[in-house]
Amino acid sequence: MTSRVLLVSPAMTASLRQARFDDGAPLDDRGRADARAAAGRLPADALVVTSASIRCQEAAEALGLAPTDSPAELAGMAMGHWRGRSLHEVTASEPEALARWLTDPDHAPAGGESVSSFSARVVRWLDTTAAGEGRLVAVVEPEVVRAAVIHVTGAPPAAFWRLDVEPLTVTELSGRAGRWNLRLGRPVNSL
Repeated sequence: MTSRVLLVSPAMTASLRQARFDDGAPLDDRGRADARAAAGRLPADALVVTSASIRCQEAAEALGLAPTDSPAELAGMAMGHWRGRSLHEVTASEPEALARWLTDPDHAPAGGESVSSFSARVVRWLDTTAAGEGRLVAVVEPEVVRAAVIHVTGAPPAAFWRLDVEPLTVTELSGRAGRWNLRLGRPVNSL
């Protein structure tokens, strides 16, 4: 069975505008308005899932989607004690740890998750659950999109940090486990 998976990145939050590691913040007013403006553009007959974060849940709702699940594999990357801190704060207090995390896919912040282990759980979801769903819309954190793109293209794990995922864009995967095709980053409001 061929599957079509639309990975939708959520709208902006105040924390993202401040370059903070995810702190569970909801969408800000502008992000909510942007998502509402794009409502009705995604397939109405698709199964919908989300990352468990507030911003993904709110983005799905503002887009007019009704999620049926928040699979654990689609949770954002665990940031450990960096959660809620700004990139500037972490750079100032732990420059070596941050540099290692950005260059070594197997390194994790204290209490957090490495790019490698995070990507493995996203790939597990993609190649098992998503591969059998037909048409699926997943409103997910940008790092979930990055992990899926790395997997689909066969790029090295170090390329994870070289991929930018803009808010409210769609990355489309079609195919099945082990053989995916990729269509990158269309704005939701252009569908």
